[in-house]
Amino acid sequence: MLDRIKGGIIGVAVGDALGVPFEFKDRAILELNPVNDMVGYGTHNQPLGTWSDDSSMTFCTIDSLCNGYDIVDISKKYSKWYNNNLWTPRGSVFDIGITTRKAINLIDQGVKPEITGGFDEYSNGNGSLMRILPLVYYLKNEPSIDKRYLKILEVSSITHAHFRAVFSCFIYVEYGILLLKGLDKKSAYDRLKKEINDFVSKERFDAKEIIMFDRLLRKDITKKERFNIKGTGYVLRSLEASLWCFLTSDNYEKAVLKAVNLGSDTDTTGAITGGLAGLYYGFGAIPETWKFQLARYEDIEELIERFKETIR
Repeated sequence: MLDRIKGGIIGVAVGDALGVPFEFKDRAILELNPVNDMVGYGTHNQPLGTWSDDSSMTFCTIDSLCNGYDIVDISKKYSKWYNNNLWTPRGSVFDIGITTRKAINLIDQGVKPEITGGFDEYSNGNGSLMRILPLVYYLKNEPSIDKRYLKILEVSSITHAHFRAVFSCFIYVEYGILLLKGLDKKSAYDRLKKEINDFVSKERFDAKEIIMFDRLLRKDITKKERFNIKGTGYVLRSLEASLWCFLTSDNYEKAVLKAVNLGSDTDTTGAITGGLAGLYYGFGAIPETWKFQLARYEDIEELIERFKETIR
């Protein structure tokens, strides 16, 4: 189990760090000069191995979960990251999404975390999806899909409370749990579609929202051509891209490079894909020249050890 925990968490950070130098790069530019290794500087002028807010907020989530489930505490960790540089790679915050920043400002004003996230349709960036992986491990033994959904809703809603963002997180976590249970990735995808569709049929979700997930849940995302997959900051496209990159690759390295080379929100697509690929293939499958060059690697490893003890 430790190999799968380390694989997923380090997998997020490695995918993130691979994408940081290329964030906002157009896909056409990357097609001419594809990313094939971890490098430094670029978009944010950060040294090699630097991860972004994606990993920082993932680590904050884990840090809080080590002391039990408490969304107030999770929200305070996010505030400490933004305001006091908690779990930053090199002592300062260099990237944050608009919706996340607004939510943290509300947290700092004392607003309850249940209502700090953006509820409107334009608050559907991938800022909660990028940090949701820890719930795969935390909820793996929870037998009730209803209870899992409510926990995921709460954690997502700290920053992103619109149904689309919440449901994207739900799909991602449910898929991760199936992988953690030992299903191969194709069987897990088939099972995911059945279980999510069964769950939807019992709930009163907005049909107009549910239909937006048809490419994932009613069809087969792996049948889409690359030009139909977008590595943007929009949560639904991020989810599709991460599953597509993972399902159409056969190892960690190929999956995350495929994700980063989609262009646009390269760090987040890399992180979300990296979490699934690292969880599935394990820590040992992540190239050593990538994982051991991560900023604060020893601190991350210590955090994982603490988390492992919490989720036995």
